[in-house]
Amino acid sequence: MIDSSQLSQSRDPETVRAMFGSIARRYDLANHLLSCGCDFLWRRRAAEIVASWGSNRIMDLATGTGDLALALGRALPKSEIIGTDFSEEMLEIAKAKGVQRVIMADALALPFADRSFDCVTIAFGLRNIIDWSAALREMNRVLSINGHLLVMEFSLPAVPILRSIYRSYLHRVLPILGAFLTGKKTAYDYLGESIEKFPGGTAMLRLIEANQFRDAAAEAVTGGIVTIYTATKRL
Repeated sequence: MIDSSQLSQSRDPETVRAMFGSIARRYDLANHLLSCGCDFLWRRRAAEIVASWGSNRIMDLATGTGDLALALGRALPKSEIIGTDFSEEMLEIAKAKGVQRVIMADALALPFADRSFDCVTIAFGLRNIIDWSAALREMNRVLSINGHLLVMEFSLPAVPILRSIYRSYLHRVLPILGAFLTGKKTAYDYLGESIEKFPGGTAMLRLIEANQFRDAAAEAVTGGIVTIYTATKRL
């Protein structure tokens, strides 16, 4: 089992909050360009999975500028979707883009009662939380009986040649491009480091199931640079 506390120094909450606040205005543009538009496909696939569950009340945790919450809204127009994040700057953009309900919240102390949601999603956010296990347990707490979890995160491709190419892009190219687009090279140095440290594949499945979930499964997309993890709340 990976002990997230050993890897948490670079994920100090105030440091992460300030970092995301500083790039909020250019965040969407950078995401679209640096992923070559693949981020649209990733969110669409995540929304398809959630739609197949037919969830009525969904929390998109670490919603950022709200792109996944909006994709969920398009896939499930009759469902209630709440976007939460700890960055005021990000939430302001999400609200301006049309996310109907946004709440500023700490992922480790969510301001919701037990069993408040049918589904919790978190895209590219768990990696940035100081305690992964505590965050998963808090997500579990606010889920209803048999509620669903979807975690979408960056990962390293399993195929060696793809992994090598991706790592070169991640550590050499992406920080330079990110600095050009946002003026904040350190944010993109952090991105590469955090992806390297984050558990992937079977390690992530074990982490999810160790924190009160069952039937954890993984779906690799775009050659494995992103993985979508799903699970159900354990009774």
